[in-house]
Amino acid sequence: MAIYQFRGRNAEGQLVTGQLEAPTADAAAGQLSGRGVTPLAIDEHQHRQSWSQRWEQWQNSGKIETVDLIMFCRQMYTITRAGVPLVRGIRGLAANLRHVTFRETLEDIADRLESGLELSVAMRHHPNVFNNLFVSIVSVGEGSGSLEQAFQQLAAYLERDQETVKSIKAALRYPSFVLIALAIAILVINVKVIPAFANMFSQFGAQLPLPTRILIGVSDFFVFFWPYLLVAAVGTFFWVRHYLKTEAGALKWGRKKLRLPVIGDIIERASMARYARSFSVMLRAGLPINVALDLCARAIDNPYLGNKIRDIRAGVERGEGLFQTHLNSGMFTPLVLQMISVGEESGQVDQLLSEVAEFYEREVDYDVKRLSDRIEPIMIVIMASFVLILALGIFLPMWEMYNIQQ
Repeated sequence: MAIYQFRGRNAEGQLVTGQLEAPTADAAAGQLSGRGVTPLAIDEHQHRQSWSQRWEQWQNSGKIETVDLIMFCRQMYTITRAGVPLVRGIRGLAANLRHVTFRETLEDIADRLESGLELSVAMRHHPNVFNNLFVSIVSVGEGSGSLEQAFQQLAAYLERDQETVKSIKAALRYPSFVLIALAIAILVINVKVIPAFANMFSQFGAQLPLPTRILIGVSDFFVFFWPYLLVAAVGTFFWVRHYLKTEAGALKWGRKKLRLPVIGDIIERASMARYARSFSVMLRAGLPINVALDLCARAIDNPYLGNKIRDIRAGVERGEGLFQTHLNSGMFTPLVLQMISVGEESGQVDQLLSEVAEFYEREVDYDVKRLSDRIEPIMIVIMASFVLILALGIFLPMWEMYNIQQ
């Protein structure tokens, strides 16, 4: 909705001015006519934002988070269940949003709905906000007349998916912080601490122990070549980021991160939970199996696992059963395969896949809670080794000097 400034004459012929809110200038003219005002000029109001308003707009723009989509799905479920017209409901949601990008997206969808497009088609014009899985389930809901159930399923799926992603981030947060702190400590010690001891040791002119010479050599390398190291680190960072965006790099990293020590199993089970949950939701929505598998391959956010899911789809299209194709993929445990087999035989694949997702999610939650117990010994060994090397390098020459003085 835009704000328009108008000038007009009322029934007595007096000049009146003011502002009103309307979707278009023609709609504003219609409102004025309904009030008995003959419009002379209608211009859209150009609002100049203050710096504080611009800062707030910048803060509430950008990428749309999963929590925003969850809230949108729940609100759309309420709107469609209550029978509120889609255009009116979406414009009402947009008017209450502070997120600039999401508000503009919903306003554009409402405009496309007014032009005669279906909701799923209008959403398809915003792939950065609504992915293929989201749009496909909305499309099925429109076709079957159960749009409110589609939004309810999407809200539940997004909530569980967000919990899985949070579990993975929680699994990676502790070791990341420890390694970053260790790297900073090594940098400070090599640049500030060791050079001071090296100057003190050089005054005695004695032969230094091997650990001390190694520490001083590493420190000198840091001190004299730090600009080159900085350029190399920055260049490596951007090269790795670019490589991971390529098809080959993303595929290789997708396979490697499943084999990382300690956390690789957690990442794999979390990905399997995401796959089973999305597959269950799409089958429950009424999508064909091959289409659902193709969307799952895109939704799992791991090209290596995505290729395995596409192999499952290819097997299904050749006429093989879900149990056999999932067995050939090598991704699932015997217990999960048995559940898929029972679901295929009983015609309740969507329900059994939902239970498979819950099975994986419980394992991920349990492993994340035990993660600190598994990582702490490794971190202690790394820190102890670092302290031991530092202590030997600094205190060995000091002990030798003390013995010489004796």
